[in-house]
Amino acid sequence: MVREPGDGGRIVFDLVDDDVGDPATPSVRARAAEPAAADGDGDPDGPGPGEPRSPSGRPDRRLRVLGPVAAVLAVVLGTGLAVEGARDDARMERMRDVHGGVADVSAPLSQTWRWAGLVGSREAVDEGRGSEVAVLGDVLVLRSDRELVGLRPETGEEAWTVPLGEDPDCGPLGAAGWSRIATASLVCLTGPAEDRSVVVVGPGGRVSVPRGLAPADTERYGQPRPGPDGTVLRARRTGPASAVDRGDARCTDTGECEGTVEAGQDLAVRAEDAVTGAERWSVEVPFRPTRADQCNNWLGTSWDGSPNAVDLGQMIDPGVFGARIDPDLVQLYGCGIESAVTPGGEQVGTGVQPGRGGVDILSTGGFTEVMFDDEVRTVVYDADGRVVADVPGYAVEPAVSDGSGSGTLLAVGSPDAVLRAYDADGTLRWRTAARAGGQRFLAEVAGTMLVMTGVGDVRGLDAATGAPLWRWDGTGATGDHSEDHYVSQTFTDGESVLLVTENGSGGTGLVALDAASGEVAWEQHGDTTQGGGLAQGFDTSLVAVDGRLLEVTPSGVRGLG
Repeated sequence: MVREPGDGGRIVFDLVDDDVGDPATPSVRARAAEPAAADGDGDPDGPGPGEPRSPSGRPDRRLRVLGPVAAVLAVVLGTGLAVEGARDDARMERMRDVHGGVADVSAPLSQTWRWAGLVGSREAVDEGRGSEVAVLGDVLVLRSDRELVGLRPETGEEAWTVPLGEDPDCGPLGAAGWSRIATASLVCLTGPAEDRSVVVVGPGGRVSVPRGLAPADTERYGQPRPGPDGTVLRARRTGPASAVDRGDARCTDTGECEGTVEAGQDLAVRAEDAVTGAERWSVEVPFRPTRADQCNNWLGTSWDGSPNAVDLGQMIDPGVFGARIDPDLVQLYGCGIESAVTPGGEQVGTGVQPGRGGVDILSTGGFTEVMFDDEVRTVVYDADGRVVADVPGYAVEPAVSDGSGSGTLLAVGSPDAVLRAYDADGTLRWRTAARAGGQRFLAEVAGTMLVMTGVGDVRGLDAATGAPLWRWDGTGATGDHSEDHYVSQTFTDGESVLLVTENGSGGTGLVALDAASGEVAWEQHGDTTQGGGLAQGFDTSLVAVDGRLLEVTPSGVRGLG
């Protein structure tokens, strides 16, 4: 047994009979045909107990050689399988900590458990805002009417429950599969408007001592909302009412608006520690002239989530504003307002005009400002707030990644119909012609970028060069082709990419593609509630929690595996 040079240390076994090369020694075959010269035990060669024998019953020197070789082979092959198994285990473990990462999607899914109950509040479900959840530690957390419930993703058992009391409001929660939902804690406001209190819920369902929210603070700083990083957020308009100049802004009774609101009041935002009430940070967002359609109370939302009163005689409201609160970003919007604040109080996105763009936080700690005036462009910032790129189109991260291409951005939707890939430092990696418009960056897995075109095709591009590797046009493993599918969600186990597909008729399905080859590993379609597939409905979403895939609907949660 030797190692073959130049072949990665491959082991080569040279199986040589121990009689070969000695002309005085008959071959094994010849000796087996000769008359036996019996010794005392009737065995001419005197084999020891348990010694290997040939088919004739005689001891076989070849088998004596092959026995140890087979043992070595078993060790080598076993070691190889063990190494491969260890690699799979390491990959699966790594995917547990990756956004959208699932331990294994190599085979069709089936239901492993079901938790039946209301997901969200009854009011939120009635308004189409059900299925809001969070991931706290390694459990899925949801509000179920007046309780906060933590579910174990492996079994669906309730790890803990927290009673919430009257009129609860907890956050940051997000729509499963669409929002950032991993958080270090949740903040819950409870009680009637004149006697609100706040608690912080941490890992394990640990609850802080309730703190009363003084009405005087509400009058001074604004209505409270659950914030990120264990805070209560407040916001209110500042400055004299006389500062408002409606300009030529006008709206029809159907909600169509034109003109510009020229001046208005600024916005003061304050974050206070939910447990102590001490101020963590405060920012002032200046009012900027804004198109009338951003000042329309027809939008029906306000800072505290309550609906605005729609006055059909005067639909322009220069004071309207709201926010989307995620665990890592507070996005502010409204009449004259477009900005974002990090959980540490850093204001970003001030270059975006109200209603003409937005801010997104990157996995590298930086962020992007997307602006869509005459043309779409994106300014990319690093974690220190330094501009690293200004690119045409929307610069976006992959929806999911195996972690190998951290920081990769793909600029899509440029006027020149070119895809551009950038490294985290803003360096252009490659560019290639786009196909069919409407590109989406679905995944970066196993050195392959998965991009969906405007006609629903999914293309695999070499992550290093942009060279096309494969194309999937919706044809499944059975050869059936879907004409109007699109991909709504994406998950990965580091080798395969699981696509959640939808079509114009409201049907949903699951398709698993090998990231390297684009081959369809398996597919499931239709409502197979007791088995695999997805429950049908616009409010059905998947979410990955600790490497496990869960289906969330307003009426419950299922484990899939």
